[in-house]
Amino acid sequence: MQVKWDQDKCQHAGVCVKSLPEVFKVVDGNFVIDASQAADEDIRKVTGQCPAGAFSVTE
Repeated sequence: MQVKWDQDKCQHAGVCVKSLPEVFKVVDGNFVIDASQAADEDIRKVTGQCPAGAFSVTE
């Protein structure tokens, strides 16, 4: 699974970071996505909840 984040769409609501902090996190000021840290189904659910639609997910 590949998760892409559109920085220009992001509204920084924090839904992703709060829901799956092991996958979505800020490290040294950079947004990092480590999709290996959660089940694909959980990642799809959280990215689908993004109010800005800032994520795209591909298999």
